[in-house]
Amino acid sequence: MDSIAAVTTLGALAQSTRLEAFRLLVHHEPNGLPAGAAARLLGVPQNTLSAHLNVLAQAGLVVSHRDGRQVIYRAALGRLRELTLFLLQDCCGGRRELAEPLMAELSALTCSSSSTACR
Repeated sequence: MDSIAAVTTLGALAQSTRLEAFRLLVHHEPNGLPAGAAARLLGVPQNTLSAHLNVLAQAGLVVSHRDGRQVIYRAALGRLRELTLFLLQDCCGGRRELAEPLMAELSALTCSSSSTACR
């Protein structure tokens, strides 16, 4: 990932509804959610969420596919991984003692066996 892509991706997440929508989709991996269900869970009008999902899709953070009359949205976890690696690539100026607490915290995340959502 280059700096321009990182800025675009971060910009897409820099709005509360979009951030919550992305987090909701991450929580519902690998199956994703229909747009209407996501709108109900977030308490926003479906057309408003659709506009937010379009921004996230343009940034590469969500993917969608049609299932009958529904559009199913999923988090693009590969893009999240790229962004995370980009941000951590030069973490702490190469100083291991500064990076170790962050790495320990990341390693301590626990993921449920029924989903990829971690806490």
